Amino acid sequence: MTVNADPRELAKFSELAHRWWDPESDFRPLHQINPLRLDWIDGLAVLTGKRVLDVGCGGGILADSMARRGADVLGIDLAGKALKVAQLHAIEAATPRVEYREIAVEALAADVPASFDVVTCMEMLEHVPDPASVVTACARLVRPGGWIFFSTINRNAKAFVFAIVGAEHVLKLLPKGTHEYAKFIRPSELATWCRDASLELTATRGLEYNPLTRRYWLSGDTSVNYMIACRKPA
Repeated sequence: MTVNADPRELAKFSELAHRWWDPESDFRPLHQINPLRLDWIDGLAVLTGKRVLDVGCGGGILADSMARRGADVLGIDLAGKALKVAQLHAIEAATPRVEYREIAVEALAADVPASFDVVTCMEMLEHVPDPASVVTACARLVRPGGWIFFSTINRNAKAFVFAIVGAEHVLKLLPKGTHEYAKFIRPSELATWCRDASLELTATRGLEYNPLTRRYWLSGDTSVNYMIACRKPA
């Protein structure tokens, strides 16, 4: 089976892996937005006692925080160096109930379908060749009645200006080349993939940033960064 991953993307994040848990590094935006997305996920799905899968977990920022909210978490990724960083941090921080595995989401879906109460896939869809395949695999992995959360970047002129020109070149919030505009995903496209995978769209939220105050917040504006919550019918 062809692995749904771009070798250049994996190499890019592996090279930065050692800086993943430095809140002032290239991953500062992830550290800043994590409490917002964690609270949104927890508010809808109630993480305590749930079996959770984090797809494209990278260095484990979200996976680690969900485990600390009381979930039993498995983080998966294909960037080996980032996974090693996640595993090392879990040991150093003595994080309970979190484990990591190097496996494609499609392969895991074939092995253990309907095994998770909650599946998260954040800031990952815009980095793979076939994002619809990831959505389908996530749908297979969640149990009936379970929750799936996606986050990605809209594809329009405003998103190009904010997410690439602004974030990578002007404000230098992210390394140059982090994103490719052609891989951005409109909410309507993501919604179609979710419906095709027999998921019910439940909620959407936008994520905004003020460069003057360096503050992020959630809003109803999905024109740049946005999140979608879905449920699998019981």
